[in-house]
Amino acid sequence: MNIWTAIAVTAVGCYAVKLAGLLVPVGALERPLVKRMAALLPVALLAALTAQQTFADGRALVLDAKAAGLAAAAVALLLRAPFLLVIASAVLVTAGVRAMTG
Repeated sequence: MNIWTAIAVTAVGCYAVKLAGLLVPVGALERPLVKRMAALLPVALLAALTAQQTFADGRALVLDAKAAGLAAAAVALLLRAPFLLVIASAVLVTAGVRAMTG
């Protein structure tokens, strides 16, 4: 029964957030600060998610094959490689490190 309660609370919360977004006056959304934050917020959230998924294992910080793959992707981005090559380099380096370590 606790799962259904959590699902119901989450659904109501999502609806409330959506409703709050619709009730914001248009004039408030046209401010330069709000526009700048709306443009930068997804990038910040994606960076935080990437860092958490790469360097965290439960409650501990780790440096493992995922960190090596992320470093390879960063190097490929600095070299202005195409996106598929960036992904491929991260995958290959991650797989290589995992193969060497275990």
